[in-house]
Amino acid sequence: MPRPETPLIAADILIELIDRPERPIVLIERRFPPHGWAIPGGFVDVGEWVESAAVREALEETSLKVNLRALLGIYSDPLRDPRGHTVTAVYVAEASGEPRAQDDAKNLAIVSLGDLPGELAFDHALVLDDYRRFRETGVAAPLRFDTDRDFT
Repeated sequence: MPRPETPLIAADILIELIDRPERPIVLIERRFPPHGWAIPGGFVDVGEWVESAAVREALEETSLKVNLRALLGIYSDPLRDPRGHTVTAVYVAEASGEPRAQDDAKNLAIVSLGDLPGELAFDHALVLDDYRRFRETGVAAPLRFDTDRDFT
């Protein structure tokens, strides 16, 4: 029996640099389409825990070893990635040191939430709004499930 088609799974990581007083975050400029600035992250490998993928992707793209602190939310809008339906788990992590753009990252920026660079890829503007609320309140991303919508 053929396996049903399902969305791809990704892990994204909001990396707070805890060795700096303002706790800025790290964004990458994507080397490959879709271009733009993005939260570091990537696809989960078969057989890999989502949390392990988050730690691996952070290291591969920014050279930072991170400690996962919280799950901000799951983002599953079928249209969030122009390449196809991708579901991502977004984590908040802490790291120290000097990040370096590597792997899929063409460039890297250390930013405050009030000073974001250029156009953001995917639904990362929404994710960063949720993260801003998380930093202010300690509450994870709100559920966006529309109970009035017909999902059949």
